[in-house]
Amino acid sequence: MATEIRVPTLGESVTEATIGKWFKKTGDAINADEPIVELETDKVTIEVPAPAAGTLSEITAQEGDTVEVNALLGMIGGAGAAAAPAGDKQEAAAKASAETVSEAEKRSDAVAGESEPQQRDMPPAPSAAKLLAENNIAVDQVSGSGKRGQVLKGDVLDAIAKGVSSAPVAAKPAAPRPASNADDAGREERVRMTKLRQTIARRLKDAQDTAAMLTTFNEVDMTAVMDLRKKYKDVFEKRHGVKLGFMGFFTKAVTHALKEIPAVNAEIDGTDIIYKNFAHIGVAVGTEKGLVVPVVRDADQMSIAEIEKEIGRLGLLARDGKLSVADMQGGTFTISNGGVYGSLMSTPILNAPQSGILGMHKIQERPMVVGGQVVIRPMMYLALSYDHRIVDGKEAVTFLVRVKESLEDPERLVLDL
Repeated sequence: MATEIRVPTLGESVTEATIGKWFKKTGDAINADEPIVELETDKVTIEVPAPAAGTLSEITAQEGDTVEVNALLGMIGGAGAAAAPAGDKQEAAAKASAETVSEAEKRSDAVAGESEPQQRDMPPAPSAAKLLAENNIAVDQVSGSGKRGQVLKGDVLDAIAKGVSSAPVAAKPAAPRPASNADDAGREERVRMTKLRQTIARRLKDAQDTAAMLTTFNEVDMTAVMDLRKKYKDVFEKRHGVKLGFMGFFTKAVTHALKEIPAVNAEIDGTDIIYKNFAHIGVAVGTEKGLVVPVVRDADQMSIAEIEKEIGRLGLLARDGKLSVADMQGGTFTISNGGVYGSLMSTPILNAPQSGILGMHKIQERPMVVGGQVVIRPMMYLALSYDHRIVDGKEAVTFLVRVKESLEDPERLVLDL
């Protein structure tokens, strides 16, 4: 018996993925539950475990292919393979017969040679067909990269990006953009964007195009927080098993400010405003594969220690590429810390459909006037980008001032003031 390897449920609103990497090749032995293939979605990278032990007998979706939920990725056969999921016996028999024919066709192709061009004998994928219709593009104008020449959604997007005409004529393949200098061509490298990177690019641009985005700035004297952290960091770590960082203070300060200015914690849905009576705080994390934003759920109900533990857990998952879709859903406000990379000031872009994002920056000693005297203080610039369609300027400025006040007098966070 053979066991099918299929695309698992990818999470809410995620309907397709790209084959990132096969960890095994045809003929390799496989253990049950061993990671066998990596899928890249627009939100996370997922490793698909082998549903049974045996041998990888067939790979039906190649690296770079776009596949939909429940699509067939490959087959496990040989000794030790579990029986396929229970179902209609006649359908299973027909499938086995089709597999036999398929193997025969492969052997025939091998004898005949592989010089003949591959013919398209599969209709475009449903998502690709929809995109073709929306852009009035004929399927013959797009080169399919799927199995047996199937046109996938990514193929259509590539064709649109290359300027394929909507007129029903044969499209000329677009030549790659030449190097700015012919002598530099050999020193350039062309790499296809991952699905995650494509999604990041699209979402950031959509946020700019949709929201009436504006940024307000302030600065915070970090003396009090730094002194408090220095005084209690050893006791804190011993008691809670996690280091006391700055994110716990900032997250707590944000949740306090959101209670006072609920518009910053709301979102627009058509002609409605949805106010969130909870605070799920997204924490932007840079990884090798791009920016991800795991969510600390109900952060307003947590202590600083609980927030630090959750941020640590999510950060570790992010760096290991093991975040689930659920870990990144439902955020109501985002905090981005560019200071860890040395950024002194920035204007963060909204994480749609959220209406606010706080940018933290580098702590830098600067001369400040305090009580009529010039003193050196550790200062940080804060930036709040907000959607002006829903958040007024007064609300945005007040929100940022409240965050500043909480950080400069952290006892307010402990006393819930």
